[in-house]
Amino acid sequence: MKSKRSQLNHSARLAEKRFGICEHQLLIGDLSIQELTKKFGTPLFIYHRETITNTIRDLQSRLPDRCQLYYSIKANPNAAILRTVLAEGCGLEIASCGELQQALAAGCHPEQILFAGPGKTIAELNAALEAGIGEIHVESIEEARWINQLAGEKRSVESISLRVNPVDTAGGAMQMGGRPSPFGIDEETLESVVAEIKQQDNTRITGVHLYMGTQILDADILIAQYHRGISIANAVAEQIESPLATLDFGGGLGTPYFAHETELDLDAFQQGLIEIDKAMASSPWLADTKAIIEPGRFLVNEAGVYVSRVTRVKRSRGKIYAVIDGGMHHHLAASGNLGQTIKRNYPLAILNKIDEPHSADLVEIVGPLCTPLDTLGRSISLPPIEAGDLVGVFQSGAYARAASPLGFLSHPTPAEVMVSEKDAHLIRRRGLAKDLLKDQQLDSTETD
Repeated sequence: MKSKRSQLNHSARLAEKRFGICEHQLLIGDLSIQELTKKFGTPLFIYHRETITNTIRDLQSRLPDRCQLYYSIKANPNAAILRTVLAEGCGLEIASCGELQQALAAGCHPEQILFAGPGKTIAELNAALEAGIGEIHVESIEEARWINQLAGEKRSVESISLRVNPVDTAGGAMQMGGRPSPFGIDEETLESVVAEIKQQDNTRITGVHLYMGTQILDADILIAQYHRGISIANAVAEQIESPLATLDFGGGLGTPYFAHETELDLDAFQQGLIEIDKAMASSPWLADTKAIIEPGRFLVNEAGVYVSRVTRVKRSRGKIYAVIDGGMHHHLAASGNLGQTIKRNYPLAILNKIDEPHSADLVEIVGPLCTPLDTLGRSISLPPIEAGDLVGVFQSGAYARAASPLGFLSHPTPAEVMVSEKDAHLIRRRGLAKDLLKDQQLDSTETD
């Protein structure tokens, strides 16, 4: 029962830290959850603009002058969120041509766009060059050759940054380096790759990108990785005999999902960044280099809540099941089916009974899909639950809707809403089953 009580406390802490509680209901901005769901229905994602802006401003206040934040679009590509982070002076990091189009449509200046990812096609590279984006982060010698060819056809010389897969790494819920990987250029081959690129006529190396892990909650691990990045950047700059314009430390800043996790110590992170800045300033190759940090999840995750309604409560062989109108097709990560080895509950609460006493009975929170994988809460302690209650999953601003199988079983897709104080407006409409048919070419003469 101790873990269930910790889960309750985790949900309550998030509600109090970022939102509010009034008459047993969650408040987002100045609006109650009942008001929001009455207006916009369920299931839906709700984002709190002030949480996003406050998180960005707090992090920016801790960065040395040479550091700039770039938001990783993959965390949540909604246009309203992109415009929010752009208004705070962030750049955008993309990983596809589709994200390039989203970044430009949101009003991002091309020079404030970075393009990373191991599978860029020639068409995507050409689109990035035509748009004049700030940097392409090259992940293989083959990609560098393609860019050189495309630049030659344009009769231009293009700047590139090299993403490096180091020989060693440490920490993070998902390691991105230090092992065989589609990401980046293996450090042990880096010297030969740089030597070949130096012979190319239409590319020049101006930056290094080092990204070794994600969802890191230990400031010491992050700073150790950044020092490793400085070492590699110095080696590349020395080989090309030119200072670097940029050093991208990647993202990696984590947010705690589970009761046993603790928040990233931003004070310790800030102190570590002071040492990083000194190390760069003392290098002849990096003294004037811009440092880039590109978080996604960290900037938006706590701003989001996924809300669904209980349609029925049933008992089966000693267990209580609360069936909701949402599920893993909207929030795959919360179901534990997006990389979790041990399936743990996200912070979850009954939003219209958020501070009421808990029942002694444990509940399974399940969705409407025809699979036992569609479970958002396992053996969870909650107030007495009944049809009509509103179930909320916190920490749902990142890798939620955008990382889910929305088309599975052809249920309606969830709406998205942005709240700012007393204002709430729809930022993505609910998609209905009939909308799915618009993308299909139906021919009555054909049979399956």
